[in-house]
Amino acid sequence: MKPDRQTLLFYINSLHRGGAQRVLVQLAGCFARAGWRAVLVTSYREADEYPVPEGVERVSMEDAQKPQNALRRNLSRIRALRRLCRQYRPAALISFMAEPNFRAVLAARGLGVKTIVSVRNAPEKEYFNRLFRFVGQHVLPLADGCVFQTEGARACFPEKLQRKSAVIMNQVDEAFFDRPACTEPRDIAAVGRLTAQKNHALLIRAYAALDPVGDRLVIFGEGERRAELEALVRELGLEGRVLLPGLSADVPRDIGDKKLFVLPSDYEGMPNALLEAMALGLPCVATDCPCGGPAELIDSGKNGLLFPVGDEAALTDALRELLSDAGKRASLARAARETAEGFRPEAIFRQWEHYVQSVIDGKERRT
Repeated sequence: MKPDRQTLLFYINSLHRGGAQRVLVQLAGCFARAGWRAVLVTSYREADEYPVPEGVERVSMEDAQKPQNALRRNLSRIRALRRLCRQYRPAALISFMAEPNFRAVLAARGLGVKTIVSVRNAPEKEYFNRLFRFVGQHVLPLADGCVFQTEGARACFPEKLQRKSAVIMNQVDEAFFDRPACTEPRDIAAVGRLTAQKNHALLIRAYAALDPVGDRLVIFGEGERRAELEALVRELGLEGRVLLPGLSADVPRDIGDKKLFVLPSDYEGMPNALLEAMALGLPCVATDCPCGGPAELIDSGKNGLLFPVGDEAALTDALRELLSDAGKRASLARAARETAEGFRPEAIFRQWEHYVQSVIDGKERRT
């Protein structure tokens, strides 16, 4: 099969709203605008999906997630993905996340289609059991290339894969750069799914330990921990001071006027919410969590503050310091926005396009 050198297939399980899904949708849109034929493939459709950009073709292998056993489901999707490779003849198949990654590598074998996999979360969480550890150590190195988000994530995989990989951060929409700095900011913001990983309970407890302040804590997001967090707010007597307004329809508007941004996660890949807050010019406080995404963004004390994972007292101290020191907030905010210049869509897309082209040309190498 002779591949079409201007066609790319992008593959993920679904476009349900999440960080990896949003990045892949944005990436496909960038390639389409640059003149590539971009085909966005999902395993199944879900409600509340990201809209597909103009110029991107959308293909779903199933109308809904099939409740069959894991072996049959994976074999079915590998065969379906292989048929799509034969149909579209892409120069490269680009996949995000653990399951799509190993399916992509196996589906494209022997077809002349280059495979580029991408690790989008902390490896010990994304490749968490014996099967996925085997995939990470023995199947992913069969790919032609791999994009990591951090050096820490790359170091978790075999040298064979590292040698042909690249580290590329996520892009941030221009809307976050276009919003002018707020002259009278107020309140503390957090953005993220209400899940155990994001550890908003830690943030609520750290906020409760502060002396009463005029600034509220506003946590945007939805998830299975909502009821638990609401109960914690009531238990601590923080009704009216800690708000859980749900998903934000306009993140630049909703957090752009805040005094601080906090990321309390136990682990992250490259946290989009932190990237966006820095682009808005907010002083940011984040955990120094695996696999090193916040630490690659923040030089603690210069363009933000880092605190140890799960350390409630350290987070309370960081909040107290910044809430009481407007000069420190302003200094961190300026430096954060300068750092964020490297996350502009065009800059990140150029890195992706250069790397994808090098893989297609057989010149892939560690970058």
